[in-house]
Amino acid sequence: MYNIVLFGPPGAGKGTQSEKLIEKYGLTHLSTGDLFRKHLGEGTALGELAKKYMNEGRLVPDEVVIGMVEEKISESKNTKGFIFDGFPRTTAQAKALDEMLEKHGMSISGMIALDVPEKELKERIKERGKTSGRVDDQDEEKINTRIKVYLEETLPVAAYYESQGKFTKINGVGSIEGIFNDISQVIDSY
Repeated sequence: MYNIVLFGPPGAGKGTQSEKLIEKYGLTHLSTGDLFRKHLGEGTALGELAKKYMNEGRLVPDEVVIGMVEEKISESKNTKGFIFDGFPRTTAQAKALDEMLEKHGMSISGMIALDVPEKELKERIKERGKTSGRVDDQDEEKINTRIKVYLEETLPVAAYYESQGKFTKINGVGSIEGIFNDISQVIDSY
């Protein structure tokens, strides 16, 4: 079973690579963005709370995110593993994820980080904003806030997994297929 944290700043290509990895390895995609949209679409209290933070370009509080993730893990009984996309975003979430998985007899296989320069991230997010409909993809200030929050609050998660010997950095600039092949080589080594 593979349990992979696909990591990187907004616009790094996590969603694109997740789709390819799910197809190749038969993993269950666990995207906080998808969970937020599901809860928003169903009008749940968790969804409305998440929306408020997302629209401001801020991180959704741990207890909201962890509740959604725990629900998804519990529902996914016959999976070959999970690909965590956009989660965990804080060291506290990483620790909570480890505890959650342990309860289910699982652990994280590794974290794969997509490394992309800030200028490239901003260009990708603006381009995505033309079709995504996401408020936080279209506003320069919110894009800057998201990248700043990533650098200050999320980047320390890499150190958490690195201390466990579970961290690999991949160049996130290049062809989608080339990046995918690099990620696959890492996964195949687990």
